[in-house]
Amino acid sequence: MKFPLRTSLVAVAFSFAVPAAMADTIKIAYIDPLSGAFAPVGQNILNSYQYIADKANAEKWAGEHKFEVVGFDNKGSPQESLNVLKTVIDKGFRYITQGNGSGVGLALLDAVNKHNERNPGKEIVYLNHAAVDPDMTNSKCSFWHFRFDSNSDMKMEALTTFMAADKNIKKVYIIGQNYSFGHQVTRAAKEYLARKRPDIQIVGDDLHPIGQVKDFSPYVAKIKSSGADTVITGNWGADLALLIKSAKDADLKANFYTYYASTTGVPTAMGPAGIDHVKYVGYWNANNETFAGKDIVEGFKAKYKDDYYSMATYSVLAAMSQAVKQSKSIDPVKVAFALEGLNFKSLNGDDNMRKVDHQIQQPLYIATWVKTNGKDVKFDQENTGLGWKTNQKIDAFVASQPSSCQMKRPG
Repeated sequence: MKFPLRTSLVAVAFSFAVPAAMADTIKIAYIDPLSGAFAPVGQNILNSYQYIADKANAEKWAGEHKFEVVGFDNKGSPQESLNVLKTVIDKGFRYITQGNGSGVGLALLDAVNKHNERNPGKEIVYLNHAAVDPDMTNSKCSFWHFRFDSNSDMKMEALTTFMAADKNIKKVYIIGQNYSFGHQVTRAAKEYLARKRPDIQIVGDDLHPIGQVKDFSPYVAKIKSSGADTVITGNWGADLALLIKSAKDADLKANFYTYYASTTGVPTAMGPAGIDHVKYVGYWNANNETFAGKDIVEGFKAKYKDDYYSMATYSVLAAMSQAVKQSKSIDPVKVAFALEGLNFKSLNGDDNMRKVDHQIQQPLYIATWVKTNGKDVKFDQENTGLGWKTNQKIDAFVASQPSSCQMKRPG
């Protein structure tokens, strides 16, 4: 009689232990600048990830599994990022996320591919929230990489479609950072404008060192002397804030079409001088058509005294949660297969992680810097009393681009 009783007690103990063992923490290593010129953007996005992770955990997006996002400073350097990658692998991370700089992104992508090839059973998945060089989902596409930001060609397609309708645009000046992303922006701007508005003149094209220019007044002087009525720039972080500040100081009247004017430091730099003159193309606007994400914007502001603008942090964890539940696993290989072709909801509506190249397909917004009015522009940025008015929400299929990806899948 003693033997069956002992067996039953072991069985009961095991039944209680199984759910606890299954409720694992999904650890994501955030590899981006947390020091140097781009630290304010990097810290904002890390805070955004951690805020959304707390929300996902509280609401059990991934069932009993929890998310933990841990920040690692790569100092904006590709080489430092590779050193950090080795560290996080040694610490047992199986998921990484990065976004600030396609040069870094391309280095990490190559390193992840090599690691996974050499270490079957210990694969790493790279969740890209902002590195937008099109090559990453074309010639250099990888099964282990998923991009949750629209690439620079997709954004330029949307931006130039909007610009083409404005007959007041006659002369365009292009300025950007001298690395892979900056080169892609200038190429796409020229190609797409030539196709849609061949009458527009490109009156200047400058590439400057990334994160090194402290005074953009010489560049602004060139823009002013060119007679440009419009500037296109892919600059981000301090490079965009300082460019906008120099334009304001020089009383440059040209309109700015940007990718990242809603990011940390830029709203304060442009202030009232940017009203009606600065636009951005992006995957979301806090002042969207239904104010989707209103609770997150307000909660993030209350906690961090900062603005929530990196909506890709929501998309990453929403998609990951759905993939974990669908695959019934947190194993990177199984989750990666579940992410392929996944349809999921984010704050901008219905999104799809395209299977052929792992490039998210999502709506895009064009927005203009204006005064808040309590109606369609409720949320300001950086306590300026100014915010972004949605001009147009562009359906995903309009900005979608073909892919040259020839992906190799495990097995």
